[in-house]
Amino acid sequence: MIKYALACDHAHQFEGWFGSSSDYDDQAQRGLLECPVCGARGVHKQIMAPAVAGTKARGDRPADPKLREMMSALGEVRRQVEENFDYVGDRFAKEARDIHEGRSEKREIYGEATPAEVKKLKDDGVPCAPLPPLLPAPDKLN
Repeated sequence: MIKYALACDHAHQFEGWFGSSSDYDDQAQRGLLECPVCGARGVHKQIMAPAVAGTKARGDRPADPKLREMMSALGEVRRQVEENFDYVGDRFAKEARDIHEGRSEKREIYGEATPAEVKKLKDDGVPCAPLPPLLPAPDKLN
């Protein structure tokens, strides 16, 4: 696997994982890459330093305390949402719009939406935000 730092034509930055550099080239050439923020298809690689394994063993060095604190806070946000909000699955965009426009009861929801649906919601003034990702186990943090 190879990780690239990517950006869209609107300067949104994100990462993409590919099986190989030729997989990236193939997907880019076929127009399959899309910005997860705005749905733009104009996506390009950014300059990034290669990840090179060092010669010294890392041992059981604990993760940076600030990183652990941040990851813990993100996990808590996700847990609170999953425990207290209504899960609406792939109906998120429709339900968020219905709540915003008063056609559905006001309540907190979460679910899935495509980048294009999220962009349309934001363009129309419907509040929404991405849910923090599922976090790796603490022993998997580097």
